Amino acid sequence: MNENDDELTTFCDSTSSLVEGCRLPVRMQGGDDWPLAEIISIKEVQGQRGFYVHYVDFNKRLDEWVGESWLDTRKVQFPRRDGTATGGTTTPKKTLIGSGGGVMPTFINDTVCNENQKSSNARTITNQLTQPKTHEKAHFSNALNGSAQKNALAVVEPRQLVSRPASPTLVNDSSSLVNGGAVLAAALQKKMNRKRKPPSLDNDVSLHSEPSQEGEADATASGTATPTARPRQSGSLVAHGHDDLVTRMKNIEMIELGRHRIRPWYFAPYPQEMVNLPCIYICEFCLKYRKSKKCLERHLIKCKLKHPPGNEIYRKGSISFFEIDGRKNKCYAQNLCLLAKLFLDHKTLYYDTDPFLFYVMTEFDSRGFHIVGYFSKEKESTEDYNVACILTLPPYQRKGYGKLLIEFSYELSKFEGKTGSPEKPLSDLGLLSYRSYWAQTILDILLHIKPVGDNEKPVITINEICELTSIKKEDVISTLQNLNLINYYKGQYIISVNQETLQQHEKAMEKRMLRIDPKCLHWTPKDWSKRAKCV
Repeated sequence: MNENDDELTTFCDSTSSLVEGCRLPVRMQGGDDWPLAEIISIKEVQGQRGFYVHYVDFNKRLDEWVGESWLDTRKVQFPRRDGTATGGTTTPKKTLIGSGGGVMPTFINDTVCNENQKSSNARTITNQLTQPKTHEKAHFSNALNGSAQKNALAVVEPRQLVSRPASPTLVNDSSSLVNGGAVLAAALQKKMNRKRKPPSLDNDVSLHSEPSQEGEADATASGTATPTARPRQSGSLVAHGHDDLVTRMKNIEMIELGRHRIRPWYFAPYPQEMVNLPCIYICEFCLKYRKSKKCLERHLIKCKLKHPPGNEIYRKGSISFFEIDGRKNKCYAQNLCLLAKLFLDHKTLYYDTDPFLFYVMTEFDSRGFHIVGYFSKEKESTEDYNVACILTLPPYQRKGYGKLLIEFSYELSKFEGKTGSPEKPLSDLGLLSYRSYWAQTILDILLHIKPVGDNEKPVITINEICELTSIKKEDVISTLQNLNLINYYKGQYIISVNQETLQQHEKAMEKRMLRIDPKCLHWTPKDWSKRAKCV
């Protein structure tokens, strides 16, 4: 090792000296990349050591068990004596809460699904496609857990990589047109500090279209968002500073829900007797979980439900929405939260479901109403949140159901006559879906504005956009900034839409086949504050 190298970086000739908390390059699934990874747990079974690693700067759903041959021991960063890592996220101390996430996977990608299923379900991150694990990794897992079971069901690989949204670039225009992102940010900051009254954002905003010019960057909905609110400190989603070792590791290997077998993404607090099973069998109608296929078959004979409990408030074609009260249907709501935790990292609500309403989207066929996704909302939200948690199950992702859930939540807000916003923090996939929905909805409003006079340009205010869409003002402004549409021109804010943005929007709307029909929604808002006083 060179003298200039960090004193904590060591060359190891063997993996026997590796301990939990070490950081070193690890070969990542699906390619020849060796990103830096942190060892979370170490297990030795049948003479072979397995390492549960977390790839630094990557989502936790990519965490996995690897063998010794997948580790690069030429540059190892050992944890400091105080137990902290050499940089970045600290390694939590091990806590004795059951066996916690120590389950090694029985099913590996190439033993669960064929190559066609994997290629169709894979997503991209930094323009690299996920690939199936090599035979060596599969052999290592089989040696630890026995041979993999045969799977005759439709298998879904939920661990999908998502491309990072591209940062927006400034639009090149005439010298008299100044980008209004900084101006709006300063105005919002002044309003928050209440030091002095800023230029009103509610004044008329003129809208005009301009042709795209050479060198002008494409405006996309996946730009970097400007944070408008601090993460919430209470509720069903909380931003954690750190997690213990148990919750950092996936503890459920596989679940079977209806016709699908799904590999979970994150830890979920299922009972301890369910953790070490190769698969948990879940009834797709009541969401109760069973240890074996035989137990599930006996349960299905007794289970009378063919749809979620509660009131069906929307139906169009095969799509239905059911409203479930977390207090009246506590068992179903708790099971739904446990299922959702497998795919939501920061979800903290499991058992106290009384203050929440759950809206479950289902797909109907001859066998019943099959759950596709859901979102929950507080009965009384002091911060105007219209969504607490939102999830589309992995078998139904990338089919338009996520935007349908979001659109339905805002349709409820329209019925209530108020604006709403999702509870923060959003997951990476949720953030992408919301940004895309906000952009498409706002652009659709802007394109259909009619001018007052023959030779006049269309005029609209930020508040009018909020009233038409029920999207909160902060989200409208951040979306316009992400799209680089809002500018400051001659003392007023203007929205300039180029032809390339319009063409991209039209193509996106052509692909969006699933839409909410307000005429099919039969629902009356309830005043929960009055109901609480009566109880």
